[in-house]
Amino acid sequence: MPKAKCEGYFLFIMSENAGQKVKILNTLWVTHNVRRFQLEKPAAFRYIPGQATDVSISREGWEDKLRPFTFTSLNDWDFLEFTIKIYTDHNGVTNELGKLQAGDSLIIHDVWGTIHFEKPGVFIAGGAGITPFIAILRQLHKDNKMGSNKLVFSNRTEKDIILREEFENMLGDNFINLITGEPASVWYHKRVDSDYLKKLIDEGAGYFYVCGPDPMVDGITQGLKAWGVAHNHIIREEF
Repeated sequence: MPKAKCEGYFLFIMSENAGQKVKILNTLWVTHNVRRFQLEKPAAFRYIPGQATDVSISREGWEDKLRPFTFTSLNDWDFLEFTIKIYTDHNGVTNELGKLQAGDSLIIHDVWGTIHFEKPGVFIAGGAGITPFIAILRQLHKDNKMGSNKLVFSNRTEKDIILREEFENMLGDNFINLITGEPASVWYHKRVDSDYLKKLIDEGAGYFYVCGPDPMVDGITQGLKAWGVAHNHIIREEF
């Protein structure tokens, strides 16, 4: 049974959320390779912003192929939402997801995940690693509690930036884009290295929320600890 920290307590998500078929209500491409799925929401279905579930496709041969995706909707919405990067270079789950339309169905399983909002800080995301932060930032914005939170979002090119206009609206100057593979971009051309982390710490960041490719997350975690950031001030997915 998965557990998630919620307001200082441990919330146990019971298994009645497992194996529920939900119909796709709507789909929309939000970038050239990222697609938003809006789904039916089962009664009393709850999760903490930042949490995820395992998803499979309700089609023969795909029901048992589970992949983890983060909820990007808020609990008070009347539908569930996932924002998913579609990979078409092999015949995998996301490639199949890219073919689905309204009226098709997915199967959602247990809710899990250790990424949650603790206190104001810096969110550092690489590519599709932004997804756990979408619901967290949307909730903070909705509650007028965005405060001094920053988002540092690293992508290879400008066209890879997910929900660019929404983040600009929510965060203003505290939305910082790093573009690593497009020299002509107007955005800052730098990776999140040790010197950059030190700069963020010097600017007063207390908590760091990190999600992205495993090597990136591990490298940033090690770099933050080397600069003296406490382990419990680094929020990442723990397995």
